[in-house]
Amino acid sequence: MKLIGIWLALWAALLTGSAARAQPIHVHAALEAETLTPAAGSTVTLAITMRPDPGWHGYWLNPGDAGQGLNLKWALPRGASVGVLRFPVPDTLVISGLMNYVYERPHAVLVDLKLPAGLAPGTKVPIAADAQWLACTDRICVPQQGRLSIELMIGDARIGAEAAKRFDAWRAALPVPLDRTARYAVTGKRIEIAIPYPATAALSEPYFFPVTTDLFDYVAPQPARRVGDWLVIESRLSKAHDGAVPLSIEGLLRIGKEQGLLIKAVAGAIPAGGEPVGGSVPGTKLPPLPLLLLGALLGGLILNIMPCVFPILGLKALALAKAGSDEREARADALAYSTGVILSCVVLGGLMLALRAGGEEIGWAFQLQEPGFVLFLFLLMTAITANLLGLFEIGSFSFGDALTRKSGLVGSFWTGVLAALVATPCTGPFMAAALGAALLLPTLEALALFATLGVGIALPFLAIAYVPALRNRLPKPGPWLNTFRKAMAVPMGLTALALLWLLGRLQGPNMVVLAVLLALASLAFVIALHFWMKRGITIVALVFGLVLACGWMLMPRLAISPMQTSQTSVLPSQPFSEDRLATLRAEGGPVFVFFTADWCVTCKVNEAAVLERTETAKLFADKGVTVLRGDFTRRDPAIARFLANHGHAGVPLYLFYPKGDNAKVLPQILTQAILKDAAGE
Repeated sequence: MKLIGIWLALWAALLTGSAARAQPIHVHAALEAETLTPAAGSTVTLAITMRPDPGWHGYWLNPGDAGQGLNLKWALPRGASVGVLRFPVPDTLVISGLMNYVYERPHAVLVDLKLPAGLAPGTKVPIAADAQWLACTDRICVPQQGRLSIELMIGDARIGAEAAKRFDAWRAALPVPLDRTARYAVTGKRIEIAIPYPATAALSEPYFFPVTTDLFDYVAPQPARRVGDWLVIESRLSKAHDGAVPLSIEGLLRIGKEQGLLIKAVAGAIPAGGEPVGGSVPGTKLPPLPLLLLGALLGGLILNIMPCVFPILGLKALALAKAGSDEREARADALAYSTGVILSCVVLGGLMLALRAGGEEIGWAFQLQEPGFVLFLFLLMTAITANLLGLFEIGSFSFGDALTRKSGLVGSFWTGVLAALVATPCTGPFMAAALGAALLLPTLEALALFATLGVGIALPFLAIAYVPALRNRLPKPGPWLNTFRKAMAVPMGLTALALLWLLGRLQGPNMVVLAVLLALASLAFVIALHFWMKRGITIVALVFGLVLACGWMLMPRLAISPMQTSQTSVLPSQPFSEDRLATLRAEGGPVFVFFTADWCVTCKVNEAAVLERTETAKLFADKGVTVLRGDFTRRDPAIARFLANHGHAGVPLYLFYPKGDNAKVLPQILTQAILKDAAGE
């Protein structure tokens, strides 16, 4: 058999050290430290980075039916020690009927290094490890080995920005220890594991990777079911199992793409019944697809009254009215606009799904954590506001004859694209369930939800085009059109100011100055270009050159600085961290945890109406409730991981931990009554 031949060759290579050393490297390993200048007596995190060549893979700590995990023999200074290796969530790979737990992507194994106390600053600390691992394809395996080393120097323990970013990403990929004990039971040749898992938490492709060896038949199917706040996974005992029942079972439960929980199970009763969980179907019970589609349609329809979308819709409706009674052209124009809206929603949704499939923890408003995207939206809104005020003209917004000609359909299409783009910062009723489900459903069903959202945005314009009675009710064209158009600049201008405020929250006041400069330069250029058509190119050169010169002189003073937060708050709170939450829960007192962001309208409404009130502060003070606040305005891997573990892709999320009990997930729309009920008043 081919597989037997491969393994005979492998073992021959392992027994021959010189042969092993001659093998080329296909999974590249390196040793990194979070800081190269740790303090004496401190703990520094090390990373063994593994980068497989295309088509090759390495192995988890339990390789499964075949393979070999990473083995390290450390060479450390006297008094130094290392902890256990921490692996990210692996993938499953079946080859010739054998189950392998592998990594086909670059990843890092983390380990904590404890340094001895009393070392003088400047002391060099060499760290090394002789490493052995296995690199395989689906046809051949090659043993790998090498000496991994790094030199540290006792110093100020400073962690550079790039190192912090890399290690945060690697930590985010690690499974999180479950704070409750699971149960297991053996019946004949079957084994079941019941894992505490909230009924409201999302779940995708659950799979149990056992750390305990010689117990599970790795290649056996693992059907799963939900029973209230329990997840039960069934498997088959290994043929090599001798019948002895272990005191405990340890393993890793995959709950989503590169997301997992470390669990420990002891013998106990397994809950009966429950609902089966499919491979790619979420563990939470979703509403029927038709109901989700209806929610997406209504959510898109409501977006039309949002300040960012309403002006565009109003102008398009008035443009359609001016087009006259030609029903055929009116419908063609409406279809072009709707095509732009729907296509953009599908593309935006598909991009979000693709990024999530690539391991990014993002939601619908993920782009608002990116200063570059917010800057782009601000400049776009500023340009639209100036256009509505009549400072310059763009064909797709004008009221001229372009809409009555064939070329006007192109303008209508791009106006639809713009309407969908400016709708992305907005969320409204009915959208939360639909967009949340889109992150969990199969791809085609998810894209259908995004397309339906686009239909909802385009629906009023389609109705005006296809229902003559509605079109006939529109006011007749007249001088008032120009006044109304300028009035539409007010909500668009307010949206631009809101984005400018958010930009300042993300990147500081210097970025605000830079954004205003860019907006003025852009507007000056466009206005000068318009003026040049009448007065000559000299005006363009003078105006545009002057703006660029001012911007060039000020650029050295505009070094971008991180957001500095100094907010006064009625409700006393502490910054969220999982360690702080664990400490507070261990102390036994009630804890309220909430996650917010400056770009989250729902969050800010809840804070203004409920949380930042003296009665709420008094309620929590009387009940001894400690408040933890997680700010997700900017990307935070720790918060993203915590949200994902609680079935949320974004904010807001409100959790209340009663004394000695698990978290209660509170509704996204808060009231004083909800908080009083949670606090037991």
